[in-house]
Amino acid sequence: MVPRIILRLIGAFFCCLLALQPLHAQGGKGKKTAPITPEAQLKIKSAEDTLLVLAFAIVNDSDEMQRFTACRAFISYLVQTLKTPSSFQYPFGRLNSISILCPPDSSFRVFSWQLFVNDSTYRYYGAIQMNTTDLKLFPLIDRSFEMEDDAATSVLPPDKWYGALYYHLMELDAGRNKQYLLFGFDAFHFYEKRKVLEVLQFDEKGEPSFGAPIFNRKTADEPMASEPDMRMILQYAAEAPIRLNWDELYQMILFDHLIPIPSPYGQGLVMVPDGSYDGFKVAKGRLEYVDKVFNDVNESVPMPEPILDKRKGKDITGRKKKE
Repeated sequence: MVPRIILRLIGAFFCCLLALQPLHAQGGKGKKTAPITPEAQLKIKSAEDTLLVLAFAIVNDSDEMQRFTACRAFISYLVQTLKTPSSFQYPFGRLNSISILCPPDSSFRVFSWQLFVNDSTYRYYGAIQMNTTDLKLFPLIDRSFEMEDDAATSVLPPDKWYGALYYHLMELDAGRNKQYLLFGFDAFHFYEKRKVLEVLQFDEKGEPSFGAPIFNRKTADEPMASEPDMRMILQYAAEAPIRLNWDELYQMILFDHLIPIPSPYGQGLVMVPDGSYDGFKVAKGRLEYVDKVFNDVNESVPMPEPILDKRKGKDITGRKKKE
């Protein structure tokens, strides 16, 4: 088993790599990325071959120490590769096991990936690369395993990130202070998984932070809290996968409504979907909670056409009734 202290050292190693960069590579807003040169593109494409092998090992190697070693090597090689001028323009399209998401305004992109430690331990790694010619990179250090009751109620800096594998990113127009919504998966542990809806924003200095007080849900069984949450975390039984994503057809965020049931594995109560959906409508940079999105009610009980009403004087077989 990989000790927790070693897992923490990977994050520290990530920060040390960035500290070795020239100061101008991290400081200031920098210039927008220039078009990538053919030489730089060829150099990154060659590096991508190595990154592809390491990324495959992180996910698929059967030995946990080998997965750990591959993760550390991947971090080092990724940082070195991103130092190539205008690397932001290179899509890394072959890194299928690494999530790389970019908003419509192309101001940054988010890398995230998962390290499987054992059946009940997962760690997440990531970085935010800004759209500048010189590398401006913010490492994301997973500290979710240290968070308990405050996981949903705290604004978090990059070095105290609630780790997740992000699968969707969308812009949430909040006026001058632009915000972005990140949809993520947290494998959590063997019996229960989590889906996370996160807010990413940048301050006046361009520093990122996670969390904003825009998540307020009020239902009959969940009274509205006095203070809204900073992020939404849905925890559910591992064998009952749920939905949490933007729906283009309904123009809202849809997610399963969860109810508690006794765990079949003696884990107390676990949450499972009941077949209905809740949602959030996006309006003027805010999220408006919608309870039971599909709440259609018929005025009468649905029933098949009463065919016998059209067969007066005949029985159910169609024969003439006897007097």
